[in-house]
Amino acid sequence: MRMRPTLSWTPTAADLLPGTTDLEPVVDALSAGGVLVLSGAGISTESGIPDYRGEGGSLSRHTPMTYQDFTASAQARRRYWARSHLGRRTFARARPNAGHLAVAAFARDARVSGVITQNVDGLHQAAGSEGVVELHGSLDRVVCLSCRAASPRGELTRRLEAENPGFDPIAAAINPDGDADLTDAQVGDFRVVPCADCGGVLKPDVVFFGETVPPQRVEHCRRLVHESTALLVLGSSLTVMSGLRFVRQASREDKPVLIVNRDPTRGDPHAHTRITLPLGTALTTVAARLGIPVGGSVG
Repeated sequence: MRMRPTLSWTPTAADLLPGTTDLEPVVDALSAGGVLVLSGAGISTESGIPDYRGEGGSLSRHTPMTYQDFTASAQARRRYWARSHLGRRTFARARPNAGHLAVAAFARDARVSGVITQNVDGLHQAAGSEGVVELHGSLDRVVCLSCRAASPRGELTRRLEAENPGFDPIAAAINPDGDADLTDAQVGDFRVVPCADCGGVLKPDVVFFGETVPPQRVEHCRRLVHESTALLVLGSSLTVMSGLRFVRQASREDKPVLIVNRDPTRGDPHAHTRITLPLGTALTTVAARLGIPVGGSVG
């Protein structure tokens, strides 16, 4: 299924689900166990990574790279890799926050059956969650579009640093896809390196807007939804179909859909409730009510 390059969504009156601060539906669902988590960029904002569509979200000033632009233009690839190379430093410094830690604690206590994340930052894993399905891939990996060889991002970082000594512009902002806001003048003649094996074009192992999510990954997620007792959506506007389809599936299967997101989402018509509390506050409060310790360091 092709990921639709939908960047915005305007709700109608019929779509709006009144927000609440009542956490009891989440407490009840986790008490029963078997809850599947679907997370979006909003869960990482407390780690210093901005989201796309919330207040001050990056889409107000930044259009994410599309697969079509990346594959069609060497200049687009130069611009992407310059910005991503710089933005990677911020991502590398980010640490799991209370929301990530709470999700990992719920899984250790057998309350959560799995985690599907739309994020590419690896913070769920850093918090201790296991078996996380990275729906849109990970910035920690790079893949060659010709020979399909995969390699660690750290290896590419070393090669780019060697080719671009002294490259250290000041970015206006960092975006949730790891892209730093740079002007064309700041990008300059940044040198992009090819695949070390075949000389092909390197791409981060993430799903760009307009690109296909691997079908086997989608089917795996569908099985997780089918086997769950409820779907808990954390910090996602559900604007793009890649995440919304699982909300729709849960609704068709009469599984409760619980959303924690400050703003309305495209999944609200299918949800039992939408809680408008900050994620860290909401999830640590739920953990306390369930008597589940949330370990690890925050920040």
